[in-house]
Amino acid sequence: MPRTILYVDDDLALARLAERHLGRAGYQVVHALDEASAMDAVDRGGLDAVVLDHYLRSGTGLAILHRLKERGSDIPVIYVTGSSDATIAIDALKSGASDYVIKTVGEEFWPLMESAIDQGIFNAELRRAKEKAEQEIRRGKERAEILLAEVNHRVANSLALVAALIRLQASNSGSEEVKAALSETQARITAIAGMHRSLYTSDDVRHVAMDKYLDTLVREVQSSVNNRQGPSIRLDAEPVSLSSDRAVSIGMIVTELLTNALKYAYPASAEGEVRILLKRQGEDSVLLAVEDDGIGWREDDQPKGTGLGSRIVKSMAATLGSAIHYVPNIAGTRAELTIGLH
Repeated sequence: MPRTILYVDDDLALARLAERHLGRAGYQVVHALDEASAMDAVDRGGLDAVVLDHYLRSGTGLAILHRLKERGSDIPVIYVTGSSDATIAIDALKSGASDYVIKTVGEEFWPLMESAIDQGIFNAELRRAKEKAEQEIRRGKERAEILLAEVNHRVANSLALVAALIRLQASNSGSEEVKAALSETQARITAIAGMHRSLYTSDDVRHVAMDKYLDTLVREVQSSVNNRQGPSIRLDAEPVSLSSDRAVSIGMIVTELLTNALKYAYPASAEGEVRILLKRQGEDSVLLAVEDDGIGWREDDQPKGTGLGSRIVKSMAATLGSAIHYVPNIAGTRAELTIGLH
């Protein structure tokens, strides 16, 4: 199927020459004398390129260029001028022309015109193909993000169900040791479920806003461990975004350290405070700390309970490329580690 070229020029003789020369090159030429007839042809559609003369009886071709630009037209425009004034060509290119050709009476004019038209159409098709590919990539990314959000939603719901079943089992157990172990297990599952919940409610399914995640996690841990009684908890977390894998490890560390502090830092029925801090350390790392003002515990002390929590903390810290550190010579206990942001 031949390409259709709109040739806008008020010189009828030149228009007939255009039909002859461009017709030999395989183009079908539609002629327009002025802006009105040119825009009518554009409205009818089916154009592959526009050849636009600068000097018209009713003005210049720049007015037509401006109207095409206002409409968002992607039809390539070859601007033609008989003037040697370079500013005309520059203005045309700035206004959206894909190329320009100097009008001459020599034989080289039409080959130059054909070359400019061919290149303009090729570039326009290449640009459209690129835009189409980018649209497909965006749609594919959106579909993948929706699917991943749905997966995280289902995982979070499943983990919440498992945590609820464990809580039910713990409430029906007659052994305090079993109840304590099940409560700790429930808190660990809740930490992972909270991360997935943060993902499917976020615009970015690859990263977790740690301040919001830790806020939810702290409330759920306190509820599961001591039903909102005992020491108070204060969270001071700066807005930091981390990958989901790193968020899981941090969530597990905070869960274990917070659970231990709520259970062991203060004597039964004693008031106190447990503080969780997440602070930026320069551009590439953050400091995570859990501290209290209780009876105190040092790294070389015998772990209370089974010691499983301490092993989990060390393991999760290792996955983050860090290590847990207990600060000496302070009242109470302060456990901290430095975490890289990447």
